[in-house]
Amino acid sequence: MSVTMANQQIPSDASIAVMKNAMKVIETQGVQLQEMLDQSAPTAPHPSLGNRVDISL
Repeated sequence: MSVTMANQQIPSDASIAVMKNAMKVIETQGVQLQEMLDQSAPTAPHPSLGNRVDISL
């Protein structure tokens, strides 16, 4: 019976290890995305830019 329980524990441990690794990767990507967004818009946009659309032909 202990062998059966040990054999069931191995896949469970492996699954948990894979999930922890995936969580670390996602967290790292989130931090990188936040840094990229912070760097992309350091100044406020022009106040009148994009308020009007020229549709004359």
